[in-house]
Amino acid sequence: MTWEPQAEGLQQIIAILKESQSPDTATQMAVQMKLEEFNQYPDFNKYLIYVLTKLKTEDEPTRSLSGLILKNNIRMHGSNLQPEIVEYIKHECLQAVGDNSPLIRATVGILITTIASNGGLQNWPQLLPSLCEMLDNPNYNVCEGAFSALQKICEDSAEILDSAALNGPLNVMIPKFLQYFKHSSPKIRSHAIACINQFIINRSQVLMMHIDSFIENLFNLSSDEDHEVRKNVCHGLVMLLEVRMDRLMPHMSQIIEYMLLRTQDSDEGVALEASEFWLSLAEQSICKDVLAPYLSQLAPVLVRGMRYSEIDIILLKGNVEEDDMVPDREEDIHPRLYKSRPLPFKSGDGRNVTDGEDEEDEFDESSLSEWNLRKCSAAALDVLANVFREDCLPIVLPILKDTLFQQDWVIKESGVLALGAIAEGCMQGMIQHLPELIPYLISCLSDKKALVRSITCWTLSRYANWVVNQPHDQYLKPLMEELLKRILDSNKRVQEAACSAFATLEEEACTELVPYLEYILKTLVFAFSKYQHKNLLILYDAVGTLADSVGHHLNKPQYIDILMPPLIDKWNLLKDDDKDLFPLLECLSSIATALQSGFLPYCDPVYKRCISLIEQTINQEMLCKQNHSFEHLDKERMIVALDLLSGLAEGLDRHIETLVADSNIMHLLYQCMQDVLPEVRQSSFALLGDLTKACFPHVHPFMGEFFPILAKNLNPDFISVCNNATWAIGEICMKLGEETKQYVHLVHHSLFVIINSPNTPKTLLENTAITIGRLGYVCPVEMAPYLPDFVRQWCTSLRHIRDNDEKDSAFRGMCHMITVNPAGIVPDFIFFCDAIASWVNPPQDLHQMIQKILLGFKTQVGEENWRRFVEQFPPTLSERLVTMYNI
Repeated sequence: MTWEPQAEGLQQIIAILKESQSPDTATQMAVQMKLEEFNQYPDFNKYLIYVLTKLKTEDEPTRSLSGLILKNNIRMHGSNLQPEIVEYIKHECLQAVGDNSPLIRATVGILITTIASNGGLQNWPQLLPSLCEMLDNPNYNVCEGAFSALQKICEDSAEILDSAALNGPLNVMIPKFLQYFKHSSPKIRSHAIACINQFIINRSQVLMMHIDSFIENLFNLSSDEDHEVRKNVCHGLVMLLEVRMDRLMPHMSQIIEYMLLRTQDSDEGVALEASEFWLSLAEQSICKDVLAPYLSQLAPVLVRGMRYSEIDIILLKGNVEEDDMVPDREEDIHPRLYKSRPLPFKSGDGRNVTDGEDEEDEFDESSLSEWNLRKCSAAALDVLANVFREDCLPIVLPILKDTLFQQDWVIKESGVLALGAIAEGCMQGMIQHLPELIPYLISCLSDKKALVRSITCWTLSRYANWVVNQPHDQYLKPLMEELLKRILDSNKRVQEAACSAFATLEEEACTELVPYLEYILKTLVFAFSKYQHKNLLILYDAVGTLADSVGHHLNKPQYIDILMPPLIDKWNLLKDDDKDLFPLLECLSSIATALQSGFLPYCDPVYKRCISLIEQTINQEMLCKQNHSFEHLDKERMIVALDLLSGLAEGLDRHIETLVADSNIMHLLYQCMQDVLPEVRQSSFALLGDLTKACFPHVHPFMGEFFPILAKNLNPDFISVCNNATWAIGEICMKLGEETKQYVHLVHHSLFVIINSPNTPKTLLENTAITIGRLGYVCPVEMAPYLPDFVRQWCTSLRHIRDNDEKDSAFRGMCHMITVNPAGIVPDFIFFCDAIASWVNPPQDLHQMIQKILLGFKTQVGEENWRRFVEQFPPTLSERLVTMYNI
């Protein structure tokens, strides 16, 4: 494998490596182009590995950079490299594992794991045996370099190492790593633990065979003097808690005492890793029993961990009080997560069902958005408050009293954060203290330190529910006034926290805010002129949430005159490709729904622009397809535009008819409903349902095209898409009436599958039941034969929903189907009785239909059998049927 570079080529490559270290953008661009050019020469990669591993005369950063460029080449073009070049690179890497320079050893390790991940470990059979052999090398550099490479391989390829694809390398590796827990070098000890830690979560068989030896070795290193070793020990124990609690239980009290110590470690990395232990322990059923004796020691440690460190304060510019005139840097503006509109229909639930509610961003210090000790400590106190509930207050309250009223702002601030952290878990026990605490917190909103003001906004938002349910003059009014002042604070972090807190207050207070609307609107509108870029996006959200919360109460000329002009000014300023258009569209969507006919003067340009945004996205996609380009097309503006059109359709109702008539919206919708992105389809079906309700004559001609697409999307793997398609079918059949007959066969089977699936979320179940009922309402003859396939699930899904139009149409449909096929309900009649008892006040004609079915059933079976049948009912049910239906 002897290969020698040519001197001239080597000089060129070194020159380009030197240039690439220049901060100048133009130089960087030129370097990129030069590297692309060099990539045309097969030997280029040999030069790169030569500089990394052989050219000891060159400085280390240049050699390392050569290795990193090679790593990128292998990642991008690995499969196209000639086999002999790859073999040469592998050979040179293994020779250089023990380089004298730590930087070069680390770079070689990165290169090795890239080749292994890219080409597959099975195609480099000598790699693992060679590295394991090097661990025994008396030369420290070789041993450390090999371990460093093995750690990266274990991180990148844990699953493959543990699978049948390779012939059981872990049988050798894990016992070998365990031997090095006792090595004299802390770096080697740290590598050894880190390697084994990779195999805990996947419950590797081999590790499970050595689990006791692993735990014993971890304990032996628990008070190691090296902070990296201690950190890895803590990390291992946190994961073992999730995977092998049984093995830790006998030692739990020592482990808790150890973690208490480590949570106070002088090294923040160790303290953070140890704090994760409390988060993990809180999820275990034994938490309360094992932790109760230590809570009085742990709580003060966690609250102390919530203090800002000196570095935090520098990074957060905590000593800069006024910065509202300073423009934001683009890189400080985080990508937004777009949330789709909630569906209007249901028992108060949202239209979009997700697989799990996303937690609100708890302790938001956005410029420190990475996880740190402060956030982890606050999160730990939060989850433990949820475990211990009021029982932890005798311990936590004295700590809060001690910190909340301190002169030192850093301590006081941590107390305010802690008070917010326990809100959810300890609410019942806190109620008696809130009359004293809330006014104190409201006074903290005007603290002279911006970081105290901002955390106070958050903590108050955690108690908003209580505030709203008290006499308004006492708490809600002063809180609202102070929060609105903070929305206009001279510090941007405070503005942001106040806007978020106000949005929470809006959601809790809803129409209770109506008396203060003018004052609120004037403040929010003034903020439009004051805010920098980043907070403007949060302000849109606060305005949208206000519209959602007060609804049609916003539709008064004096409010519209305050709110709409600044929004329309922004709207006219923003270009179609400006990302800031999205949050504004979202905000307008909520306003259009709330204002209803009050939005009419603004609807024309808004509607046309939405149509244009959808068209642009569709055309861009067609261009991409024609050019066979696979670049990622951002469809967010199309999704937001579809949702705003839904808001318009819902708000304007029949007034949207002229806009729809003059546009190609149906053709666009036809394309959007077939988009590959689930989010686009989800919003398309929502819009289809809203247009069906608002102006069905324009939807009607497209039924033949739309129904097969709807049918295809009744797939519960995509919950929100499925939910909206189901909802739209229900709306359509109510308008289409008997004509639905020709389409029933496309959808009924899928709906029965969804309603009978044990994993279907509640909202989708209710939607499906209502749509099945509505299909039965318009096509009873077609649907009735299938009653036994769904009636039991149907009844249990709808017994919890409130009286409303959807429930009404669904129950009428059920009555129609029973009339056609009374035998179909006999085996599940008790479930039907239970469902009809859930009505509080059924319309008179529906009441008569239900009564007729009950009497028919009673006559059919005879008095005696009926009596026996009713005896099976829970007493409350039989009483309810007697009082409601006189049966």
